[in-house]
Amino acid sequence: MRRSCPLGSVATLSRVVFALLAFGALPAPAVAQADAVVVYLVRHSERAEDGTNDPPISQAGEERSAQVATLLQDAGITHIHTTDFKRTRATGAPSAAMTGLQMELYDPRDLAAFAGQLSRTPGRHLVLGHSNTTPQLVEALGGDPGTPIEEMEYDRLYIVTLTAEGTSTVLLRFGSPYQG
Repeated sequence: MRRSCPLGSVATLSRVVFALLAFGALPAPAVAQADAVVVYLVRHSERAEDGTNDPPISQAGEERSAQVATLLQDAGITHIHTTDFKRTRATGAPSAAMTGLQMELYDPRDLAAFAGQLSRTPGRHLVLGHSNTTPQLVEALGGDPGTPIEEMEYDRLYIVTLTAEGTSTVLLRFGSPYQG
């Protein structure tokens, strides 16, 4: 059984997460390790089915994409990576606009190589993926993806922190919860 978060907004959730990090209640994804590589991973936002293999995102998807940008606005994102699909690029667009960063394309068919690239590139990365590739990339990075992402589930935010001491994974939920 899943419970919805009693927090009313992304801004409130953001403040709570950062307070928990500051007081040590959550693993600190780069607070303690200046040389850590931090990877934030989200599935693309809700799509607007248009009968094609490359649909855009819906109005709800646009709102969720804005929530991702707001949630990560103070995370110090240094790189944004996306697959070459309308829905992933649109999901990353608000974060790119907020940070001034260009989105870099990656090939979701070669996640092992991309995981290697991420682990060798210092900084904080936002990766926009898909229901089948996001958990696989978490695992390729050495993290714990948990259960598979359901067809209509869009509320996961993984934080995978890579340090010389090892890898840690935090899974957060944001926006409208999945009702599966």
